[in-house]
Formats: sequence, C-alpha cells, structure tokens
Amino acid sequence: MAITLNGSSLTIDSLVRIARFGEQVQLDAAALERIKVCRAMLEDKLAAREIMYGTNTGIGEFSEVVLDDEQVKQFQRYLIYNHAAGIGEPLPIEVVRAAMTARVNVHAHGNSGCRPEITQTLAAMLNKGVTPVVCRKGSVGACGDLAPMSQIALLMMGEGEAFYQGQRLAGSVALEKAGIPIPGLQARDGLATINGSNVLTSMSGLHLYDINRWLKSAEIACAMTLEALIANLKPYDVRLHELRGFPGAVRSSKAIMKCIQGSDLQTGKIKTKVQDAYSMRSSPQVIGAAHDAVAWAVKQVETELNGVGDNPIFLPDAKLTLTGANFQGSPVSLPMDMVGTAVTMVCVLSERRLNRLTNPALSVGLPAFLTKGAGMFSGLMLSQYTADMMIVENRILSAPASIQSIPAAADQEDFVSMGMNTALKNDQILDNAYGILGIEFMAAAQALDFREFQPGKGVQTARQVIRKHVDHLEVDRPLYVDHNKMKDLIKSCEILEAVEKDVGSLE
Repeated sequence: MAITLNGSSLTIDSLVRIARFGEQVQLDAAALERIKVCRAMLEDKLAAREIMYGTNTGIGEFSEVVLDDEQVKQFQRYLIYNHAAGIGEPLPIEVVRAAMTARVNVHAHGNSGCRPEITQTLAAMLNKGVTPVVCRKGSVGACGDLAPMSQIALLMMGEGEAFYQGQRLAGSVALEKAGIPIPGLQARDGLATINGSNVLTSMSGLHLYDINRWLKSAEIACAMTLEALIANLKPYDVRLHELRGFPGAVRSSKAIMKCIQGSDLQTGKIKTKVQDAYSMRSSPQVIGAAHDAVAWAVKQVETELNGVGDNPIFLPDAKLTLTGANFQGSPVSLPMDMVGTAVTMVCVLSERRLNRLTNPALSVGLPAFLTKGAGMFSGLMLSQYTADMMIVENRILSAPASIQSIPAAADQEDFVSMGMNTALKNDQILDNAYGILGIEFMAAAQALDFREFQPGKGVQTARQVIRKHVDHLEVDRPLYVDHNKMKDLIKSCEILEAVEKDVGSLE
C-alpha cells in the first residue's frame, strides 16, 4: 500500500520504507489542492510585479537585483546550473530517494509556490525508480542542500544523470524509459526544488534508524561479554535505573537483562565480584545516554521532515510572501553531531569490555587473548589493535561540524550549519561502529566457548548466529576475514533479529 505524503505525517520508519525498500508514494489530494492554490497566488503576484526573492530577483548577494519578465523565464535554469556545483562520488540511491521524499513532503504544505507538476514529477520518479546522480560533497547546509538538490532539479529539465534499472543514464533517457514527462522549470520552480535541508535531514533519518538497531546490538554484545566475564548482575536491575529516571538507561537495563534471562549467573551459584569495573556495570547508563540522544534527534529530524523548510514561503490565506531562513540545517546538525559522539562513546565502552576479555589480569580465568596456545599463538590480540584504530578515527570524526561555519556569498550567507558534513562523518562513524562491535561479539563468543555454565537464552542465540559465520579460533589464522564477516553480520542485523525473535523486542 502506498505511503501518503501530506506534509505532516512522515516518520523515519516511513522514510526508510520508501527510500530503502522502494515502497510507493502518493501525494495527498488535499495537499495537491494546497499546492495549486499557492501557485495561483504566486502567479498573481508575478503579474502585479511584486518583488519576491529568488522568483523575480537574484539570490544570495544578488538578491537586490530585480529581473525583467524575460529574465524571470530563464532564471530558474541558470539557478540550477550554477548551484549544481558538487563534487565526489554519488550518494547512495537510498539517500537521494529519501531527500526526494522529504522535498515532496515540504511541497505538500502548499507554501512553496512551485507548479504541481514539479511535485508530481518527484513522486513519479520515486515510484518508477528514477534516481538522480548526486555528488556526495558540496552542501554547507544553508540555504539548504543547494548543490545536491540542484542535481535532482536538473532532471526537471531533462538534464543531469540518473540511475534507472541498474544503469547510469542521461537524465532525459532515464525519464523517457520510465515514461515520465519532463516538466521544465518556470518561475520559482527551481528554487522550490532545492531550497531546504532535505539531503542532510533524510540521510540523518536513515542513520537514526540504523543507529537504533546498532544500539540494540550493542546491548546484546554487552550481555554476552557480561556472561563471559561472570558479572555481578545487580547493576542491571531496572529498579536501580528507574530511581534515577533516565528513560534510555531504563530501556538499556531491560534489554541487557532480557538477553541474560535464564542464565546460571542468575541463580547465585556462581561466585561473582562484589562490584565490577565501570565498563561493565555502567553499560546501561552509557548506552542509555546514547538512546536518549537518539530520541532527541529523532524528534528534531521528524519535525524537519514535516516542516516547511523553504525560502521564500508563501501564505495564500494572507496573500503574503515571507523571506527567512527555514532552510537552515542547524536544528538537525546539532543533535546529529551529538548522536555521532554518542555512537563513538558506546564504541569506546565496547572496546574497554573487549580489553577485559583479552587481558588475563582482568578476564576472570579466561586464557590470555582467548587462546589456549598463548605464546605460540596470539589469539585475538591484534583484534584489539583494529578496534582501537577505528575508535581513534571515530574520535576524530566526532568533532562537531555544526560549529564549523565558513562565510560565503560575499558574506550574505555568513553562518551555515555544515549539516551535510555532520551526515557524512556520521556515515563513517557508523561504518566503523559495525566493525568495532563485531570484534566484541567475536571475542565474547570465543570467551563463552571456554565457560561451562549455561548462558542466557538471548546470549545463546547470539552465539549460535555468530558460529554460523565465524568458527572458534582454535589456532591462529588471518583475522581480517573474520573481522569483515562480523562487520557485515552486525550491519545485516541478523543477530539482533534472531535474538528479538527468541526473547522479544529490546525496545
């Protein structure tokens, strides 16, 4: 069933279904009427020669230049040409599809002033699988994602490039093969297609979906390591966290204990320490803080997905044109900077637990570096090196982009969000995070192989899934193969889905 875009009900889950899984979209009938009403108002204002930014004036530093009637007809084309100024490899198809979805949802409010054909063409491209080729870099996150969105807008003129049915084609060819008419650009159409933070917001939405699942996987890995290190389970009692009151910590403690449920550790027959190290007993607080950061970011991203991120904005009821800065990406870049830092923080915690698994002075009787042949064999010693390298990279990437503004456009655009930098670095942070967590999972499974007690049901399930992909390390072998298998396994969420099938949702 198609997802209706009406300007107010787009969620991250729906965005993922459209962008990643190809679900169809339909423009709400009331939204289409709003678009038509707004366009009629704009055309009346053009006929009355009312000055409107980016419609019959230049943009940026040239906003005081008023265009004549002939220039108005040509301006949108040149606007798109000069803003299609990105660089680098193409963004993933799902990111571009998500940005197109978000832009349709902006138009659905009926405040952008474009012709309905523009919005309908974007929707048709989504439904028929025509995805513009969009360079990764070039946006500063205000006035929106101008460079990448302009590569999308090139298709409105039958120009640019697009992916269609597995091929990279000229835009006109892709549209023709898909049976989509080229709408062309008239007054306001080009700027209405590009003037919002849709790429950085949509990419962040996809990240938040994946990071939520990654954090749940981190709780499973934590549970496995706690079992392998014969942890005292009192710090994971939900009552402890309810007394403090942070929702993320409450959620995290419940998830960890769900995985451990049924373990011999719960019987009291196995002797444990009175108090474990911070990297063990504060896991719910740390992972929980990441959950809370993600919850705020989800609120911000979904607000932006359903807001009027455009400039200028037209109010048909008041017959009014307002210019402002609703394209500014800071409301998304700031929380997403924090989310990237939160993922790095949980990665650091994961590595500290990995250290306790491999260090014979800390591992509660486990063989050094999780090998019985220590000396001849090095076991998982070098796995920690690999995790450490990725953590240092993540620490570097965790420097906030939202404070890195560089003025442009002759200082007319003198504060920008750099939100696309936030999204791009979060992409790298998450990619490393899959690898770091995969190494902890691998070490925890290896450690549990040396224990003789019964682990929790969720922990057993996770270990069984791991063993389908990576064998116990009996003698040394090249570990890069195992590391990459584990990274792919975490990214696929196979462990998470198997555990949730057995013990219930970890949310």
